[in-house]
Amino acid sequence: MKPRISMITLGVKDLKRSIAFYEALGFHRQNDDEGVAFFDLNGSWLGLYDYNALAEDAQVAPDSGAFSGFTLAHNLSSEAEVDAVFAHALSVGAVATKHPQKVFWGGYSGYFQDPDGYLWEIAYNPFLWIGMRD
Repeated sequence: MKPRISMITLGVKDLKRSIAFYEALGFHRQNDDEGVAFFDLNGSWLGLYDYNALAEDAQVAPDSGAFSGFTLAHNLSSEAEVDAVFAHALSVGAVATKHPQKVFWGGYSGYFQDPDGYLWEIAYNPFLWIGMRD
């Protein structure tokens, strides 16, 4: 495994307001989808997604204290790699919140918590921008 943070996704309360804020800071949005925003960070990505929807995607309760409001993502080039990295993380103490599976947006991903409860998404995205894969 080549450790990397491919994307940081922030769970936001008002997506339109947050998009406007980051655009005003000079971030350049890379997509037109109304339900999520992606900004290129020169080697990684910032995602903005509804707070409750992000918690639901990771299969944690948004108000339980188990959700910090953001996730870190490690994107890989195949479903098999996702399974292998996920299994390795569990073998060294990670706690699964969502085992890898086909997901609504067309990819394959799972979530685990590190020892301090931070959420990592391990994902394969067949639509991913080429610059994020290697």
